[in-house]
Amino acid sequence: MLAILNSRSGGPEVLEAGEVDDPVPGSAEVLIDVAAAGMNHADLSQRAGGYPPPPGAPAWLGMEVSGTIAHVGVDVVGWSVGDEVCALLPGGGYAERVAVHASLVLPRPEGVSLVDAAALPEAAATVWSNVFMLGELAADETLLVHGGTSGIGSMAIQVARALGADVITTVGSAAKVSFVESLGARGLNYHEADFVEEVKAATDGHGADVILDLVGGDYLPRNVSALAVGGRVMVIANQSGEPSTFALGSLMMKRGRIHGTTIRPRPLAEKAAIIAGVRENVWPLIEGGAVRPVVDHVLPLAEAAEAHRQLEAGGHIGKFLLRVR
Repeated sequence: MLAILNSRSGGPEVLEAGEVDDPVPGSAEVLIDVAAAGMNHADLSQRAGGYPPPPGAPAWLGMEVSGTIAHVGVDVVGWSVGDEVCALLPGGGYAERVAVHASLVLPRPEGVSLVDAAALPEAAATVWSNVFMLGELAADETLLVHGGTSGIGSMAIQVARALGADVITTVGSAAKVSFVESLGARGLNYHEADFVEEVKAATDGHGADVILDLVGGDYLPRNVSALAVGGRVMVIANQSGEPSTFALGSLMMKRGRIHGTTIRPRPLAEKAAIIAGVRENVWPLIEGGAVRPVVDHVLPLAEAAEAHRQLEAGGHIGKFLLRVR
């Protein structure tokens, strides 16, 4: 089958189409004919050599797909050949077919195209596990999201608003402020505003109860300053690439918590529990129209290198997808 390979680490130019063996699904797995693959910043890091796949995962990129089930393992229940689905993967999504444990598969939501469904698994799983399972965001609380126009950021805004929370988000342009405000969040242009002061003003000095941080670096001490008493900071990426330091006493006085998390390396049982939570809590919001995937670009699989260039350049709103068929 065709897959996008990187035989060496480097820039987008190292990505090349090549032939690999078809995956052989195990007894608890399904085989999916891929319609589209979602792209994530973790893919960029893996391509550059900074985020190797977990043991047993395919060497090529791709942590989420949508498609049609072509084979069902003998121990699988609840899925049939021909089902339209999307799935969270440990790797290998930039390809024509993938094998994945059945517990990491989700049905294509009603009202979402099969291609666009590839934008959902990673963002929904990240938001549900961090903001709600660990962050315990409640309906009367305030969520601060850094990077509100990313796939994860736009998902966090929509789910939090649908479940009754207030949302403030940092973005990098006036156009992005307008977009996040169309989703129900208060947008802050970080080139023009100090998010610590703006959050305090918007919450009458209370601060943000949960902060979802994709930036890292010097955002960590500022997050602690913007945090409410008893607040939770969820650090899911360090896109700045910079180290972080903060005054420990400030966190202690606020009785705050900082969680650093990833999903990909977790044991299967933990990921399966996250996916079950997504299906129970997020999927009804999508099918009811309160939450939708936000897709910026859909490019052919063969143009993966160009898609990586555009994603790295920034300026996009939502997800990049690679169409396979």
